Amino acid sequence: MTSDSANKTEDSFVPLRRKKSKKGLIGLFIIVLLAAGGSYYWLNGDEDVVENQPLLTPVQVGDIENTIAATGSLKPFETVEVGAQVTGQLLKLYVEAGDKVEEGQLLAEIYASLQEQRVASSRANLEGQEAQLESRLSALQLAQANADRQRRLMAADATSQLDFDNAMNQLAAAEANLTQAQRQVDQSRANLDIEEQELAFTRIAAPISGTVVSVSMNEGRTLNAVQQAPTILTIADLTQMTVEAEISEADISSLSNGMEVYFTTLGGGNRRWSSTLRQILPQPTITNNVVLYTGLFDIENEDGALLPEMTAQIYFVTSAARNVLTVPIGALTFLEGGPASAGSGFNAAMANAGGRRGSFNGPPPGAIADGANFPAGALPARNRQGGATPNDRGAATSMASVQVQLNDGTLETREIIVGLTSRVSAEVMSGLQVGELVVSGVIQGSVNGVDRDQLRSALGIPGGRR
Repeated sequence: MTSDSANKTEDSFVPLRRKKSKKGLIGLFIIVLLAAGGSYYWLNGDEDVVENQPLLTPVQVGDIENTIAATGSLKPFETVEVGAQVTGQLLKLYVEAGDKVEEGQLLAEIYASLQEQRVASSRANLEGQEAQLESRLSALQLAQANADRQRRLMAADATSQLDFDNAMNQLAAAEANLTQAQRQVDQSRANLDIEEQELAFTRIAAPISGTVVSVSMNEGRTLNAVQQAPTILTIADLTQMTVEAEISEADISSLSNGMEVYFTTLGGGNRRWSSTLRQILPQPTITNNVVLYTGLFDIENEDGALLPEMTAQIYFVTSAARNVLTVPIGALTFLEGGPASAGSGFNAAMANAGGRRGSFNGPPPGAIADGANFPAGALPARNRQGGATPNDRGAATSMASVQVQLNDGTLETREIIVGLTSRVSAEVMSGLQVGELVVSGVIQGSVNGVDRDQLRSALGIPGGRR
């Protein structure tokens, strides 16, 4: 190909490349234009806004309690370690761990051949001593008769002084021999009792009724009871358990004997066991500089649901109110004093929740009486613990305000008298009725999708909030 023809061919491709480049620029411009228009419409369009709404909670009848939590473990109320009191081979074991036994039931036997032989020897010795005693008694009777005869002869001056003295001496010797024989019989009888008791110890019986919780020995093992009684098995009465609670030294001052306590176990689900605090041991245990005191209380276990060494989550009830009107603690705004009509009868409000209350010296003239706004039959009789009853003039109460939703949907601020409080709820002593709706919080409003105002602000577009 000549140079002229090559130049012509190259010039023919130049317009084609220019056409393709122009089409690409036009397409890119259209895409950018559409994106800018969509963003402007989205950023300035109408927003689907959900306004904040009040969280309404009905006034209910319920229980309020304040507790101190602790952990602990379960122990049998009565535990007995059954041991061997004689040395010998464990011949037979009649029970296993988990068996229930009655008091006096045979549990085990120790090889008793040696004890049986000792009993036979002691019994034979006793029989010989008793026979000798009979002989000494006959000798005494003979000496007594001879002494009586010598006295009569001496009175009649028909015997010598020597014969009389010999008769008296024989009588005294016979009496001494009888006494010695009697003491030997007593000793032999005591030895026989000891040997029989040791023979009885080879048959080990249950000292109490209960459950065999552990077996420490097996058949054929030789037991050495010379220095101490070896433990064969352990019996525990599981029908009643004792809970040992570990109480922090910071909580000791809030606890007292007889106060209500309940606990749950890891495997007990929602089941709750209730009792009363029996005792707080004065000697603490110190672990890693943590001082813990042991609190004891007992619980019936007739169904056997509680077992030794179970972990217990324990709650000591420091104050409680049962079957009272309750509202969430978040619905209350505590007041510094009572309403204007109540004068200065109400003291400063609670500093925080958890059972702390202000002091109320009885409702002043014009104040709302206890239970004035309770509907008839709606509120059962109150049961309070850890504080005065609502009708006591010295009962500690506080004034608070709540927002109540009326039937037309409007909100009304109302002042009420508050009794016991916990971290989540408060007792309403007067001012509200069962079923009324109070504002206990706010349901936060939301905007569907991304917050456009924040996005405008970030992009520097006017109208965005910062």
